[in-house]
Amino acid sequence: MKNVLLPTDFSENSWNAIKYAIDFHEGIDCNFFLLHVNRLSHVVLNDAPYLPTQDVIEDVYTKPAKAQLRAMLKRVTAYKSQNKKHKFYTISDYNFFVESIREHVEENNIDLIVMGTKGASGLKKVIIGSNTGDIITKVPCTTLVVPENATYKSIKEVAFPTDFSLHYNINTLEPILKIVQKNQAALRVVHISKKQTELNRDQIKNKELLEDYFHANTHSFHFLTNKKVEAAVQCFVESRDIDMITMVAKNLNYFQQILFHSKVEEISYHINIPFLVLHN
Repeated sequence: MKNVLLPTDFSENSWNAIKYAIDFHEGIDCNFFLLHVNRLSHVVLNDAPYLPTQDVIEDVYTKPAKAQLRAMLKRVTAYKSQNKKHKFYTISDYNFFVESIREHVEENNIDLIVMGTKGASGLKKVIIGSNTGDIITKVPCTTLVVPENATYKSIKEVAFPTDFSLHYNINTLEPILKIVQKNQAALRVVHISKKQTELNRDQIKNKELLEDYFHANTHSFHFLTNKKVEAAVQCFVESRDIDMITMVAKNLNYFQQILFHSKVEEISYHINIPFLVLHN
């Protein structure tokens, strides 16, 4: 049984991520945990921090959240009422957001977090929001990030951008293998460098590990040279009709360039391509 955490703020964006998670796990026995976190914050009165009482928390935050979670559960049931392999549970919490996610990942033995992310327009396209950014960098759990315009379709091509600088743990790569095997998909390992260089000894070893691990599955290696990593990834994704991007969180030199640019004028792949973030 797979345990999946679905943080929600009751927006259409988070509903889209929930739908994607349900469709993505079609045919798989899953427990889904719908989690809403009311933010813990200090209200300052007369220069002193004020924390609301338990009664205030219950009346102002918890009861309305539980009502919205019940409504969300009805919406989920209406969406996939015939799927007997999926069970849904609701959780309402009053806490700091990241701390709440950490606690529930541990408490419910979560295998995967699925979160939506809302894009922006114009010169300040933020590829992922601050909540999602915090989760994928601060919570050591595999996370599937679903852009607001992503719709589920059968996954046939998975892109794996890497600079081969990390020695990958087999457990880290297992989620990729499961996706590739379940969907009979092809894995496209993409190395992008700003200038043409040869791989060093460690990079070659890490590349060989990937070759060995995925040897029984359709896979290929691609080497691109581009001063802008995110532009190269976009070009590759569009040219190959990629269905999902997967990355390892510790690979920050790639990770930050692809996900954390705050000003990207012409980049569109994030609008409808989900990406899976793995932790080593």
